[in-house]
Amino acid sequence: MQSLHIPAKLRWLEQQPEGAQWLRELPGRIQALAQRWQLRVDLDRAFPNSHVSYVAPAFRSSGRVVLKVRWPDRESSGEADALRLWAGDGAVQLIDDCADHHALLIEYCDPGLPLSETTNVDQIGITIGLMRRLMKPAGNRFTSLAEEARGWAADLNAHWICDGKRCEKRLVDAALTFFRELIPGANDGIVLHQDLHGDNILSAQREPWLVIDPKPLSGDRNFQPAPLIRSVEFGHSRASVLDRFDRLSAELELDRDRVLRWTVLQTMAWSFDSERTDAHYDTVRWLLSAAAG
Repeated sequence: MQSLHIPAKLRWLEQQPEGAQWLRELPGRIQALAQRWQLRVDLDRAFPNSHVSYVAPAFRSSGRVVLKVRWPDRESSGEADALRLWAGDGAVQLIDDCADHHALLIEYCDPGLPLSETTNVDQIGITIGLMRRLMKPAGNRFTSLAEEARGWAADLNAHWICDGKRCEKRLVDAALTFFRELIPGANDGIVLHQDLHGDNILSAQREPWLVIDPKPLSGDRNFQPAPLIRSVEFGHSRASVLDRFDRLSAELELDRDRVLRWTVLQTMAWSFDSERTDAHYDTVRWLLSAAAG
């Protein structure tokens, strides 16, 4: 097997013992999966933007596919089940998975251009159409939104302190208040894609646009717009954030107050370990000002 180039965004794993071991084992995993699924993996064209998985195009007798070998992180643990539940209805199709190697064989999107980079279309309208199709009954397959939110709330103050208190304490306090208000209605059992942003919707042939990379939860449908509202790929200004908030809430017929509260809570929870921390703080400030005013 030719030498394996590790994309730059995966190299954070080198800084922890388990991650470094996983990277050392990765070539062997890919070779085993190539044999299992009769693949020719294009190691020279690994996709560069994945933070927790090695993802590369591959070829088999039926045509092009995508091989995804996942670092076993908790948030992505239900990815295969979510894709299986959606069954290609608005999302990429799962062809097969291998739990032993935390690997998935997935439909290839051609041309695969992110929706965020396609400016001559109604980006939000396309996203709304996909979201309607993805919000299916989840059963008991996934971590509940309530359980995940308890983890966010438990860690908020500690993360804020460790991050050097880079934002006003009122943003943390608002998120914690919203958590307490949201939990009683958090469990209506809808599958949720908690990382549905402008780079996780790709142009394709089978359908014009397909969703990828679910980090699934089950719970309150009013949560689903949260990652889109803060999606800087669709514009980062007070006007663009509030426009997405207004449009997603109205066209999906959601509870506007709950949408705002979920967005504030998850945006704060995800802000401390992000390349876009300051942008997330901006989003929360703009939403809180809208709620106050």
